Amino acid sequence: MNPQIALPILIPLLAGAVSLVFWRSRGMQRFVAVAGTGGLLVTSLWLLATVRRDGILVMQMGDWPAPFGISLVADLLGVIMVVLTGVIGFAVALYSLATIGRGHEAYGYFPLMHLLLAGVAGAFLTGDIFNLYVWFEVMLVASFALLILGSEKAQMEGAIKYVTLNLLSSVIFLVAVGLLYGMVGTLNMADIARRLASLEGNGMVDVLAMMFMVAFGIKAAAFPLFFWLPASYHTPPVAVSALFAGLLTKVGVYALYRVFTLIFHHSPGYTHEILLWGAGLTMLSGVLGAAAQFEFRRILSFHIVSQIGYMILGLALFTPLAIIGGVFYIMHHIIVKTNLFLVSGIVHRLRASYELKKLGGFYRSHPWLAVLFLIPALSLAGMPPLSGFFAKFIVIRAGIEAEAYGVTFIALLVGLLTLYSMIKIWAEVFWKTTPPEGDVDPYPEVSQRELWLMTAPVIGLALCTLFIGLNAGPIHALAEASAAELLDPERYIEAVLGSGGERGTGGETTP
Repeated sequence: MNPQIALPILIPLLAGAVSLVFWRSRGMQRFVAVAGTGGLLVTSLWLLATVRRDGILVMQMGDWPAPFGISLVADLLGVIMVVLTGVIGFAVALYSLATIGRGHEAYGYFPLMHLLLAGVAGAFLTGDIFNLYVWFEVMLVASFALLILGSEKAQMEGAIKYVTLNLLSSVIFLVAVGLLYGMVGTLNMADIARRLASLEGNGMVDVLAMMFMVAFGIKAAAFPLFFWLPASYHTPPVAVSALFAGLLTKVGVYALYRVFTLIFHHSPGYTHEILLWGAGLTMLSGVLGAAAQFEFRRILSFHIVSQIGYMILGLALFTPLAIIGGVFYIMHHIIVKTNLFLVSGIVHRLRASYELKKLGGFYRSHPWLAVLFLIPALSLAGMPPLSGFFAKFIVIRAGIEAEAYGVTFIALLVGLLTLYSMIKIWAEVFWKTTPPEGDVDPYPEVSQRELWLMTAPVIGLALCTLFIGLNAGPIHALAEASAAELLDPERYIEAVLGSGGERGTGGETTP
């Protein structure tokens, strides 16, 4: 029994409940937001240290043995994702103190933020395929509510596209779970993997694999059903955009990694070929969309799509080096992309616009902000010695070694186009002269306290980016250990079914 596995889920849920209790106390809600996300970060780091030392940890809910009960499983990939959730949650909570107004707080911003973090952590730690669906729905409800806070026209239009495509994904996911349960009589992912091994060659297994690929591909914003993301992520308050950019699509990517390394790994032929070309088209369509935009957050939103392609490429190649690169890329991207959205929020707070043509002169007026932009921007483009260089290098090297030259060329081309987009933002926002006063809105007043609260998390995330780049060896070792677990699913199965479970019984479980 390892009860610490449940803490990253329980802490946000408890923080959200306390925030609801103190609904009318703005100060208490803000305190709980920082304390709750700080607690999430600390416990996730503790869990990572424990898993690194002791191996995969399992908690059987209600003391029901696997596969009959619900399992929480903490392997390296899941715990790495939970740690990143804690980092992003804490950074966004601090940032929210300066950027979320009383109106949004009155409509439940902080309780919804905690609920979203609980859903994300639950998805990363569950060992039950139906509960993965449940946590996806928790995330969907919380994210939809956060997306429409303020009820502006652009928000509502973006929210309709967001919820429509994600509901379609949820329906496909739920149908696939039902069909899978009908085939194997269990919902425990380790038990599913064990039983599906005996059904190799069954055409229905391939159908289910495709259904899960489509469902998780939509949630990851992969080609071709990605347009909900750039239509919605630029509409809510910037703290919400940053939280979404860092975490939501990565849950879809995580689910792809989990399912296609644990459950559908027995015959990775055409499914991984589809993933391979899906990754290439995702990279290309996302970066071309970004190149055509002239609004700060829309550019960054399209780049989420393009960077998801690199992560899926690591899974599609399905070699040890490629999986290492995919995990490394996820760690780098979550931090960098969140930070870029936070920087865009500071720019907006100082100049009241996200439109590039209305911005300029920040290199002279705020040189510190120019530096804070360059660190994540150049990292996203893959410039050495920042974290993005090592992430891209590993994935591209894996592509060359696997002789996947076409998609590797696309990955290199997308890297150059990403650099073009970052240079465009630099030239328009930071380097060019400030537009004449008649062409822009009056600059709003910003207090030093607000500016510090917005800048502190940006500095922290920039330091994380530098740390990953300058300490690529230990981060690579962590990604390598995670990849070794993913490529040896028997370790996961043994940890779950061997922790007091009844193995090889062949009996059905209760959903």
